[in-house]
Amino acid sequence: MPRIATVIALSTILLAACIYVPRTTGHYNANCEIEERHLTLEAYQVGSLYGCKDQGCVALLVAAGIISAATAVVSGSVVVTGNVVYWLEEKGGCMMAKKKVE
Repeated sequence: MPRIATVIALSTILLAACIYVPRTTGHYNANCEIEERHLTLEAYQVGSLYGCKDQGCVALLVAAGIISAATAVVSGSVVVTGNVVYWLEEKGGCMMAKKKVE
């Protein structure tokens, strides 16, 4: 049992005080005459855990792990959904640009 607790504690420390946020990038596609956008997931460290002891440290690690996991799930969902929407916009924009040429 102590081995499992150690693994959980170490993995939580690695995730501690990190949040995950979506980032939008884009570039102009001259062939389709549209701005192509893409979302990526980025991690940011917002703090660190120094000087904690005993039960207080455990509580901080658990809270940091929960927050990190929650932001990864929510932001990951936003990235996937956003990229699908951007892909559909891109395909629709290219189809409209091709119809203008014809």
